[in-house]
Amino acid sequence: MSFYRRNLPHIVNDDASYFVTFSTKRGFILPEEARTLVFDHCLFEKGRKVEMHAFVVMPDHVHLLFTPLKKDNEPYRVAEIMNGIKGASAHSVNKLLGRRGALWEPESFRMPRTDSGFNNKKLYIVGNPIAEGLAQEPHEYRWCWHE
Repeated sequence: MSFYRRNLPHIVNDDASYFVTFSTKRGFILPEEARTLVFDHCLFEKGRKVEMHAFVVMPDHVHLLFTPLKKDNEPYRVAEIMNGIKGASAHSVNKLLGRRGALWEPESFRMPRTDSGFNNKKLYIVGNPIAEGLAQEPHEYRWCWHE
């Protein structure tokens, strides 16, 4: 068990799954092409550094549910995973849109403590586009992925 600092210290537990949320800076709305780039960066980490369970790229935020994979018998650190996803996607989106500067706010995360908590987070991710009126069924929103 170790600690990961952002605004508050968070306990990081080996073999845990994480529900992570990060938002765009100042509510910036990601155009469709930018959402596709962010989606691709999230999917890129599947099987590389994380076992991805579900994620959704909304117009102004992203939710992820994943379990870090291991390298040399040590799990990838959440900070390393998130720096990869957020850093690469910010670079790609900024290049696409001809903009500069920070794209993302600091992320927050939680460890689902039970199977039902894990399943609730997964349902929340898949249902987020429906709750926001962007789709009527999960498969209708093309920036949502789940196993």
